[in-house]
Amino acid sequence: MARHAKTRTAKVLILRRIVRRLWVRVALMALLAVAASAGAMLLEGYIPEAIRARFPADASMPILTILASGMLAVSTFSLNVMVTAHHAAANQATPRAHRILLADTTTHSVLATFIGAFVYALSAIILIKAGLKDADSSVTVMAVTVVVVVLVILAMLRWIDHLSDLGSMDATLRETEAEARDSLMHTRAVPALGACPMTEQTVLPTDAIAVPAPQSGYLQYVDLPRISEAMQDDAGRLYLHVPPGRFVLQGQPIAYAHGLDEDTVRMVQSGMGLGQYRTFEQDATYGLLVLSEIASRALSPGINDSGTAIDVIARQERLLWQWATTPHEETEPRFPKVFVPALRPGTLIDSAFASTSRDGADKIEVVLRLLHALRALATGPDEDLARAATEMARRTRNHAEAALVLEEDRAAMRRAYEADGAFIPSP
Repeated sequence: MARHAKTRTAKVLILRRIVRRLWVRVALMALLAVAASAGAMLLEGYIPEAIRARFPADASMPILTILASGMLAVSTFSLNVMVTAHHAAANQATPRAHRILLADTTTHSVLATFIGAFVYALSAIILIKAGLKDADSSVTVMAVTVVVVVLVILAMLRWIDHLSDLGSMDATLRETEAEARDSLMHTRAVPALGACPMTEQTVLPTDAIAVPAPQSGYLQYVDLPRISEAMQDDAGRLYLHVPPGRFVLQGQPIAYAHGLDEDTVRMVQSGMGLGQYRTFEQDATYGLLVLSEIASRALSPGINDSGTAIDVIARQERLLWQWATTPHEETEPRFPKVFVPALRPGTLIDSAFASTSRDGADKIEVVLRLLHALRALATGPDEDLARAATEMARRTRNHAEAALVLEEDRAAMRRAYEADGAFIPSP
């Protein structure tokens, strides 16, 4: 697939964030419920008289009453369960996991169904009691009520299955790995976000002017299509020296512009999304960093859970191996007038394993598993990633030499480090 076909615009990212918010689905379901309740009267003229005669005016009132009272209690209980599970995940994993779980679409859909059923039942009761629905509308009200009941039952079954691991460590790791994989593979498919990679060999013009950050915060995304469109009539260049995920202060240089007028510079500033938190969309290292935080929390003296740390190492090894072995097409940059910092494989390795190498240095089982993962990555097809893995293995060995107490453990660590000469630098 061509690179430009996968480039994410800011509109897509913002729309994705909005769709993954809880209140959006709840509001849409509530509006649909009100529309279904009011629209039932419009369909009654198409129902045969013989069928309408079999349903009295208040035939659906008992069911509506049960839905109105029951769904309110179920919605309140489900919200309490969700909040409790999210806090538990934040406490046992990392506070960053809370924002990942907030985007759980299954929880959103179930809660939206419950609240939508409550809104439908309440609005239908109000319309009936106010006399806005006559006896002739009883058939459609009953039909819609039956559909709502079926949806509620299906939502309850789905909710019961989902509650089995909501907030658990396995679910948190699974969701975090999925977010990390999405951002990593997007970076692999679209290097430098579709712009020209800015490396150490990139030379900035001497007369380039600084583009200050419009506000303080993390650089969450760069709207390259918008920036490129603003620059299409200019012959200048833009050199972004701050990668997504970096924290900047208001007024600090976030980029350097050459040959751009003031209006274009303001358009460039508006195309850079700054926020209070780091996000996953264009920040390839953030997912790996969150996973490493979970491993560090598990290795803390108060928890002392080496198994979770080893699980995290395996997930990170799988993610980086998939990134290294996934081919990408060498195509011309879609935005040739913009330069974006190239992703360094060493940054990926540091984000994934630096804290685990330090915090797990006194646990031989963690050290051995980490060296095993780094050995595999050091033999991968990506040379830069392989060199970074070799360097991280050396740091892991040094940490372990200083932290391991028993000589037997240090000997086992040395054997793992020197196995097959994987980490011995070539002459």
